[in-house]
Amino acid sequence: MVLASVITGTIFVVEVVGGIITNSLALISDAGHMLTHLFALLVSLFALYFAAKPPTGKKTYGFFRVEILAALFNGAALFLISLWIFYEAYHRFVHPETISSGRMFIIALIGLVANIACVYILKGNRHGHGHEHEHSLNVRAAFLHMLGDTLSSVGVIIGAGIIYYTNWFIIDPVISVVICVLILIWSYKLVMESVEVLLEATPKGINIENVIDSLKQISGVDDAHDIHIWTITSGMYSMSGHIDTKDMLISDTTKLSKEINRILSEKFKIGHTVIQFGCECKSNDAHSDHHNE
Repeated sequence: MVLASVITGTIFVVEVVGGIITNSLALISDAGHMLTHLFALLVSLFALYFAAKPPTGKKTYGFFRVEILAALFNGAALFLISLWIFYEAYHRFVHPETISSGRMFIIALIGLVANIACVYILKGNRHGHGHEHEHSLNVRAAFLHMLGDTLSSVGVIIGAGIIYYTNWFIIDPVISVVICVLILIWSYKLVMESVEVLLEATPKGINIENVIDSLKQISGVDDAHDIHIWTITSGMYSMSGHIDTKDMLISDTTKLSKEINRILSEKFKIGHTVIQFGCECKSNDAHSDHHNE
Protein backbone atom coordinates (compact mmCIF):
# COMPACT_ATOMS: atom_id res chain seq x y z
CA MET A 1 0.00 0.00 0.00
CA VAL A 2 2.84 2.41 0.87
CA LEU A 3 4.71 1.54 -2.33
CA ALA A 4 1.58 1.99 -4.46
CA SER A 5 0.91 5.35 -2.76
CA VAL A 6 4.45 6.59 -3.44
CA ILE A 7 4.27 5.57 -7.11
CA THR A 8 0.82 7.13 -7.57
CA GLY A 9 1.81 10.35 -5.79
CA THR A 10 4.96 10.69 -7.90
CA ILE A 11 3.09 10.22 -11.18
CA PHE A 12 0.41 12.67 -10.02
CA VAL A 13 3.09 15.36 -9.67
CA VAL A 14 4.70 14.34 -13.00
CA GLU A 15 1.35 14.62 -14.83
CA VAL A 16 0.52 17.99 -13.29
CA VAL A 17 3.92 19.41 -14.23
CA GLY A 18 3.77 17.67 -17.62
CA GLY A 19 0.29 19.02 -18.26
CA ILE A 20 1.52 22.56 -17.62
CA ILE A 21 4.64 22.11 -19.80
CA THR A 22 2.78 20.47 -22.71
CA ASN A 23 -0.30 22.67 -22.27
CA SER A 24 -2.43 19.50 -22.12
CA LEU A 25 -5.66 19.76 -20.15
CA ALA A 26 -6.16 16.01 -20.65
CA LEU A 27 -2.95 15.29 -18.73
CA ILE A 28 -4.03 17.59 -15.91
CA SER A 29 -7.44 15.88 -15.87
CA ASP A 30 -5.77 12.48 -15.72
CA ALA A 31 -3.68 13.79 -12.83
CA GLY A 32 -6.93 14.75 -11.11
CA HIS A 33 -8.24 11.25 -11.74
CA MET A 34 -5.02 9.84 -10.29
CA LEU A 35 -5.47 12.12 -7.28
CA THR A 36 -8.77 10.37 -6.50
CA HIS A 37 -6.98 7.04 -6.47
CA LEU A 38 -4.05 8.37 -4.49
CA PHE A 39 -6.59 9.45 -1.90
CA ALA A 40 -8.19 5.99 -1.94
CA LEU A 41 -4.79 4.49 -1.12
CA LEU A 42 -4.05 7.06 1.60
CA VAL A 43 -7.49 6.58 3.17
CA SER A 44 -6.82 2.84 3.33
CA LEU A 45 -3.49 3.49 5.05
CA PHE A 46 -5.03 6.00 7.46
CA ALA A 47 -7.82 3.53 8.23
CA LEU A 48 -5.24 0.93 9.20
CA TYR A 49 -3.31 3.46 11.28
CA PHE A 50 -6.29 4.85 13.17
CA ALA A 51 -7.80 1.40 13.62
CA ALA A 52 -4.78 0.59 15.78
CA LYS A 53 -5.31 3.59 18.06
CA PRO A 54 -7.16 2.69 21.29
CA PRO A 55 -10.48 4.33 22.25
CA THR A 56 -10.44 7.20 24.75
CA GLY A 57 -12.90 8.45 27.34
CA LYS A 58 -14.25 11.01 24.85
CA LYS A 59 -13.89 8.92 21.69
CA THR A 60 -15.27 5.58 22.84
CA TYR A 61 -15.38 4.23 19.27
CA GLY A 62 -11.78 5.25 18.66
CA PHE A 63 -10.84 7.28 15.60
CA PHE A 64 -12.52 5.26 12.86
CA ARG A 65 -14.67 8.18 11.68
CA VAL A 66 -11.54 10.11 10.63
CA GLU A 67 -11.65 8.06 7.41
CA ILE A 68 -15.22 9.18 6.71
CA LEU A 69 -14.52 12.86 7.41
CA ALA A 70 -11.48 12.74 5.13
CA ALA A 71 -13.51 11.06 2.38
CA LEU A 72 -16.18 13.75 2.61
CA PHE A 73 -13.58 16.51 2.33
CA ASN A 74 -11.90 14.77 -0.58
CA GLY A 75 -15.17 14.34 -2.49
CA ALA A 76 -16.00 18.02 -2.12
CA ALA A 77 -12.48 19.06 -3.22
CA LEU A 78 -12.63 16.83 -6.29
CA PHE A 79 -15.96 18.36 -7.26
CA LEU A 80 -14.40 21.85 -7.25
CA ILE A 81 -11.38 20.61 -9.25
CA SER A 82 -13.75 19.11 -11.83
CA LEU A 83 -15.62 22.41 -12.19
CA TRP A 84 -12.33 24.18 -12.91
CA ILE A 85 -11.37 21.59 -15.56
CA PHE A 86 -14.82 21.88 -17.19
CA TYR A 87 -14.38 25.66 -17.27
CA GLU A 88 -10.96 25.34 -18.91
CA ALA A 89 -12.27 22.73 -21.37
CA TYR A 90 -15.06 25.10 -22.45
CA HIS A 91 -12.51 27.80 -23.33
CA ARG A 92 -10.43 25.28 -25.28
CA PHE A 93 -13.47 24.14 -27.22
CA VAL A 94 -14.02 27.75 -28.26
CA HIS A 95 -10.32 28.55 -28.76
CA PRO A 96 -8.25 25.34 -29.22
CA GLU A 97 -4.65 25.71 -28.03
CA THR A 98 -1.47 24.15 -29.41
CA ILE A 99 -0.31 21.07 -27.50
CA SER A 100 3.06 19.31 -27.43
CA SER A 101 1.61 15.92 -28.33
CA GLY A 102 4.97 14.13 -28.30
CA ARG A 103 5.73 15.05 -24.70
CA MET A 104 2.09 14.45 -23.80
CA PHE A 105 2.40 10.91 -25.18
CA ILE A 106 5.61 10.17 -23.25
CA ILE A 107 4.24 11.47 -19.93
CA ALA A 108 0.95 9.59 -20.37
CA LEU A 109 2.94 6.44 -21.18
CA ILE A 110 4.92 6.85 -17.94
CA GLY A 111 1.61 7.22 -16.09
CA LEU A 112 0.28 4.05 -17.71
CA VAL A 113 3.36 2.06 -16.69
CA ALA A 114 3.04 3.34 -13.12
CA ASN A 115 -0.67 2.43 -13.01
CA ILE A 116 0.05 -1.08 -14.27
CA ALA A 117 2.75 -1.45 -11.60
CA CYS A 118 0.30 -0.35 -8.87
CA VAL A 119 -2.36 -2.74 -10.16
CA TYR A 120 0.17 -5.58 -10.02
CA ILE A 121 1.25 -4.63 -6.48
CA LEU A 122 -2.32 -4.39 -5.16
CA LYS A 123 -3.49 -7.50 -6.98
CA GLY A 124 -1.08 -9.60 -4.97
CA ASN A 125 -2.23 -8.13 -1.65
CA ARG A 126 -6.01 -7.91 -1.90
CA HIS A 127 -6.83 -11.27 -0.28
CA GLY A 128 -7.26 -11.80 3.44
CA HIS A 129 -9.01 -13.84 6.06
CA GLY A 130 -10.76 -13.05 9.33
CA HIS A 131 -9.98 -9.60 10.69
CA GLU A 132 -7.51 -9.04 7.83
CA HIS A 133 -10.40 -9.43 5.41
CA GLU A 134 -11.77 -6.02 6.46
CA HIS A 135 -8.40 -4.49 5.60
CA SER A 136 -8.36 -6.31 2.24
CA LEU A 137 -11.68 -4.62 1.36
CA ASN A 138 -9.83 -1.30 1.39
CA VAL A 139 -7.08 -2.77 -0.76
CA ARG A 140 -9.65 -4.19 -3.18
CA ALA A 141 -11.31 -0.77 -3.53
CA ALA A 142 -7.93 0.85 -4.23
CA PHE A 143 -7.19 -1.93 -6.74
CA LEU A 144 -10.39 -1.18 -8.67
CA HIS A 145 -9.64 2.56 -8.66
CA MET A 146 -6.19 1.93 -10.11
CA LEU A 147 -7.75 -0.16 -12.88
CA GLY A 148 -9.95 2.82 -13.75
CA ASP A 149 -6.97 5.16 -13.80
CA THR A 150 -5.13 2.74 -16.10
CA LEU A 151 -7.97 3.05 -18.61
CA SER A 152 -7.91 6.86 -18.43
CA SER A 153 -4.16 6.82 -19.10
CA VAL A 154 -4.81 4.70 -22.18
CA GLY A 155 -7.35 7.34 -23.29
CA VAL A 156 -4.78 10.13 -22.94
CA ILE A 157 -2.21 8.13 -24.92
CA ILE A 158 -4.70 7.54 -27.73
CA GLY A 159 -5.60 11.23 -27.69
CA ALA A 160 -1.92 12.22 -27.90
CA GLY A 161 -1.50 9.93 -30.91
CA ILE A 162 -4.52 11.43 -32.68
CA ILE A 163 -3.28 14.97 -32.03
CA TYR A 164 0.23 14.08 -33.26
CA TYR A 165 -1.01 12.78 -36.62
CA THR A 166 -4.00 15.12 -37.21
CA ASN A 167 -3.32 18.32 -35.20
CA TRP A 168 -6.92 18.08 -33.92
CA PHE A 169 -6.17 19.96 -30.71
CA ILE A 170 -9.84 19.87 -29.74
CA ILE A 171 -9.30 16.19 -28.83
CA ASP A 172 -7.48 17.36 -25.67
CA PRO A 173 -10.50 19.08 -24.01
CA VAL A 174 -12.76 16.22 -25.17
CA ILE A 175 -10.60 13.69 -23.29
CA SER A 176 -10.41 15.98 -20.25
CA VAL A 177 -14.23 16.22 -20.10
CA VAL A 178 -14.59 12.41 -20.29
CA ILE A 179 -12.09 11.94 -17.47
CA CYS A 180 -13.81 14.69 -15.47
CA VAL A 181 -17.13 12.87 -15.76
CA LEU A 182 -15.44 9.81 -14.20
CA ILE A 183 -14.07 11.99 -11.40
CA LEU A 184 -17.51 13.50 -10.75
CA ILE A 185 -19.17 10.09 -10.61
CA TRP A 186 -16.56 8.80 -8.17
CA SER A 187 -16.61 11.94 -6.00
CA TYR A 188 -20.43 11.97 -5.92
CA LYS A 189 -20.50 8.38 -4.68
CA LEU A 190 -17.78 9.19 -2.17
CA VAL A 191 -19.68 12.17 -0.76
CA MET A 192 -23.02 10.33 -0.61
CA GLU A 193 -21.50 7.28 1.09
CA SER A 194 -19.76 9.57 3.61
CA VAL A 195 -22.99 11.44 4.34
CA GLU A 196 -24.87 8.15 4.77
CA VAL A 197 -22.33 7.01 7.35
CA LEU A 198 -22.41 10.34 9.21
CA LEU A 199 -26.23 10.22 9.25
CA GLU A 200 -25.92 6.69 10.67
CA ALA A 201 -28.11 5.25 7.93
CA THR A 202 -28.60 1.50 7.62
CA PRO A 203 -25.64 0.10 5.62
CA LYS A 204 -26.23 -0.93 2.02
CA GLY A 205 -26.93 -4.62 1.67
CA ILE A 206 -28.53 -4.92 5.11
CA ASN A 207 -32.31 -5.08 5.41
CA ILE A 208 -33.55 -4.54 8.97
CA GLU A 209 -36.61 -6.76 8.38
CA ASN A 210 -34.30 -9.61 7.35
CA VAL A 211 -32.25 -9.05 10.51
CA ILE A 212 -35.38 -9.18 12.68
CA ASP A 213 -36.59 -12.35 10.94
CA SER A 214 -33.22 -14.01 11.52
CA LEU A 215 -33.26 -13.05 15.20
CA LYS A 216 -36.79 -14.43 15.67
CA GLN A 217 -35.65 -17.80 14.34
CA ILE A 218 -33.18 -18.18 17.22
CA SER A 219 -34.41 -20.50 19.94
CA GLY A 220 -35.47 -18.51 23.01
CA VAL A 221 -36.23 -15.28 21.15
CA ASP A 222 -39.88 -14.19 21.04
CA ASP A 223 -39.47 -10.86 19.30
CA ALA A 224 -36.94 -8.23 18.22
CA HIS A 225 -37.72 -4.51 17.98
CA ASP A 226 -36.19 -1.03 18.20
CA ILE A 227 -33.41 -2.28 15.94
CA HIS A 228 -30.83 0.29 14.83
CA ILE A 229 -27.93 -0.59 12.53
CA TRP A 230 -25.24 1.85 11.46
CA THR A 231 -21.70 2.08 10.07
CA ILE A 232 -18.78 3.14 12.24
CA THR A 233 -16.33 3.13 9.33
CA SER A 234 -15.90 1.18 6.09
CA GLY A 235 -16.90 -2.45 6.64
CA MET A 236 -17.50 -2.00 10.39
CA TYR A 237 -21.17 -2.26 11.40
CA SER A 238 -22.89 -1.86 14.77
CA MET A 239 -26.37 -2.70 16.00
CA SER A 240 -28.49 -1.91 19.03
CA GLY A 241 -31.88 -3.43 19.78
CA HIS A 242 -34.41 -4.91 22.18
CA ILE A 243 -34.81 -8.67 22.33
CA ASP A 244 -37.91 -10.19 23.97
CA THR A 245 -37.09 -13.65 25.30
CA LYS A 246 -38.82 -16.60 26.90
CA ASP A 247 -38.93 -16.56 30.70
CA MET A 248 -35.37 -17.65 31.52
CA LEU A 249 -32.48 -17.20 33.94
CA ILE A 250 -30.15 -14.25 33.44
CA SER A 251 -27.27 -16.71 32.97
CA ASP A 252 -29.12 -18.19 29.99
CA THR A 253 -29.20 -14.81 28.25
CA THR A 254 -25.40 -14.95 28.09
CA LYS A 255 -25.57 -18.03 25.87
CA LEU A 256 -28.38 -16.43 23.89
CA SER A 257 -26.31 -13.26 23.40
CA LYS A 258 -23.40 -15.29 22.00
CA GLU A 259 -25.72 -17.01 19.52
CA ILE A 260 -27.25 -13.70 18.46
CA ASN A 261 -23.81 -12.19 17.89
CA ARG A 262 -22.72 -15.24 15.90
CA ILE A 263 -25.75 -15.00 13.60
CA LEU A 264 -25.34 -11.25 13.13
CA SER A 265 -21.64 -11.60 12.35
CA GLU A 266 -21.97 -14.50 9.91
CA LYS A 267 -25.06 -13.32 8.02
CA PHE A 268 -24.79 -9.52 8.17
CA LYS A 269 -21.14 -8.75 9.07
CA ILE A 270 -22.29 -6.87 12.19
CA GLY A 271 -19.38 -6.96 14.63
CA HIS A 272 -20.54 -4.76 17.53
CA THR A 273 -23.90 -5.07 19.28
CA VAL A 274 -25.72 -3.50 22.22
CA ILE A 275 -28.65 -5.72 23.19
CA GLN A 276 -31.30 -5.12 25.83
CA PHE A 277 -33.14 -8.26 26.90
CA GLY A 278 -36.75 -8.22 28.12
CA CYS A 279 -39.47 -10.71 28.91
CA GLU A 280 -43.24 -10.37 28.64
CA CYS A 281 -44.27 -12.45 31.66
CA LYS A 282 -47.92 -12.93 30.75
CA SER A 283 -48.59 -15.49 33.47
CA ASN A 284 -47.39 -13.12 36.19
CA ASP A 285 -49.40 -10.26 34.67
CA ALA A 286 -52.53 -12.42 34.66
CA HIS A 287 -51.96 -13.43 38.29
CA SER A 288 -51.48 -9.79 39.24
CA ASP A 289 -54.71 -8.78 37.50
CA HIS A 290 -56.65 -11.56 39.28
CA HIS A 291 -55.20 -10.47 42.66
CA ASN A 292 -56.22 -6.85 42.05
CA GLU A 293 -59.78 -7.93 41.33
